[in-house]
Amino acid sequence: MIPMSCDTMVALGTTTRKGQTLFAKNSDRPASECQPLVQYPQRQYAAGAQLQCQFVSMPQAGATWRHVGSRPYWCWGYEHGFNEHQVVIGNEALPSRLEEAQQGKLVGMEVLRLGLERGRTAAQAVEVMTDVISRYGQGKFANDAGVRTYDNGYIVADPHAAYVLETAGHEWAVQEVEGTCGISNVYSLESDWTALSPRAEDVASAAGWTRDGGKFNFADAFTGNSRSEGSGVMRRRRSCALLRQRRGTIETSTMMALLGDHGDGENPHEPLQTQISTSTSICVHGNIDGTGGNTAASLVADLCADGSRLPVYWCSMYSPCLGVFMPLFCEGNVPEVLGVGGERSSAASPWWLFHRLSQLVRRAPAERVAPVRARWAQLQGEFFASAYEMAQAGRDLLDEGRAGEAERQLTAYMHDNAAAVLQAVGAMIESFQEVPEGVPAT
Repeated sequence: MIPMSCDTMVALGTTTRKGQTLFAKNSDRPASECQPLVQYPQRQYAAGAQLQCQFVSMPQAGATWRHVGSRPYWCWGYEHGFNEHQVVIGNEALPSRLEEAQQGKLVGMEVLRLGLERGRTAAQAVEVMTDVISRYGQGKFANDAGVRTYDNGYIVADPHAAYVLETAGHEWAVQEVEGTCGISNVYSLESDWTALSPRAEDVASAAGWTRDGGKFNFADAFTGNSRSEGSGVMRRRRSCALLRQRRGTIETSTMMALLGDHGDGENPHEPLQTQISTSTSICVHGNIDGTGGNTAASLVADLCADGSRLPVYWCSMYSPCLGVFMPLFCEGNVPEVLGVGGERSSAASPWWLFHRLSQLVRRAPAERVAPVRARWAQLQGEFFASAYEMAQAGRDLLDEGRAGEAERQLTAYMHDNAAAVLQAVGAMIESFQEVPEGVPAT
């Protein structure tokens, strides 16, 4: 059984050191499920065009925005992603008490992608997502494709606002975020929602899940497990506590460190924990043999509300505590090599290389964790030193009307960084002298 896990966080500009909204997400999936990073351009569609998701067909939008998403290799949707308008979204699996439906619905990751493709602001993305949820549904449903389905929660953010969206079948609740927020695999929107699907209360009442008196409690009505104990509860408690503790000082590096935290949540306010374990933590590690769940990809988005620079999207593959965050720009062409990867292990896939590195490190952690982290820290420092200069240069070129030159420079910068990362990961794998050519899966 693969545990349900993921953590998404946001800190609005009022709580960060530089006054810009920061978003972070760990995508936790089966330990050997490849999750490439893909980019799609703006697209125009003819009237009457249809969109075929995995189990549901719907009318296509007239146009979709340029976007980047972290996508399990088999799925049309994304675990997290961002678009050209600085809308960024991450999702969580939620354990609702609804019975498994027999008809096909949207996969939760598809709802996320639709929000990115069609939303120009966070609020508009929420409208898109709640509309398709109401129309087509999402959540647990039977299928012959072997797809594990579940209800979903999301944080949807842009430079000016952020929202928590939680779902149960065709029903949903929304709350606008104030300050900082973390979500995990536990319902959190109680009676503090700011928008609610029209039928939510009736559905819950008909099933006998509501209490008399007071404003409708979405979380209590639809949750399928304990909201006071369990992995999701502990991880959400941990992320919320750490964000509150650091209000006013939160930076990009803060969010990266939170995604690599190994605290078990028993003491939510304890310092960040860096020792790798397989117990409850925001940074999830499966078994060394490749079974169980693992953090498969991570994102930190440093948005920009005042137009003084481009937003910087920091992306990591596999375990964030054993990796590096590469700075990416939606205004350039993200290296296609980052989108390489499928079901089988491949030396051509960056994701599978990081998967392999993690396995090798964990076979001899006492000797290997420190040098791997030191190498990535050096490269991370170089990226921090250059990324914001590039963000400024790219913004200046766009303001001068030189979009082609901005795209060229941003594309070259990202390609150079990806090459440096791949050279480093390959050298570390080779130094451990355990990998035959082809990097076979375990």
